[in-house]
Amino acid sequence: MAVRFIFRCQFCDQAPDPLTQLSLATGMRERTWGAYQNALPGRWLIFHGGGLYGPPRYSCEEHRGDLVAYLREHYGTIGFHVWKRPPYPSSLAHSDTDNAWNAALRRQGGWGS
Repeated sequence: MAVRFIFRCQFCDQAPDPLTQLSLATGMRERTWGAYQNALPGRWLIFHGGGLYGPPRYSCEEHRGDLVAYLREHYGTIGFHVWKRPPYPSSLAHSDTDNAWNAALRRQGGWGS
């Protein structure tokens, strides 16, 4: 079954252009938390939440600063990750990204699969 992810800016509900959509979908595969990532070519910003930082968050180019300010206001006292300064990387991939993604997909089969 084919799945298509729908991304929206946290602040204005804007949808990304098709190439940025691909970049955002690729960013979902990054197995990390507490990290900023650029989604090019539309200059969207991804914050890979997780744990105390909550869910991943997405913002369009116009609201990048709003996302950073929001995260620093709400999570700035519990960790240093939200205080990272630009430039943000456009890829957080490492040698184990694909292995972790494939293992996660295998586990989704349910109990005993």
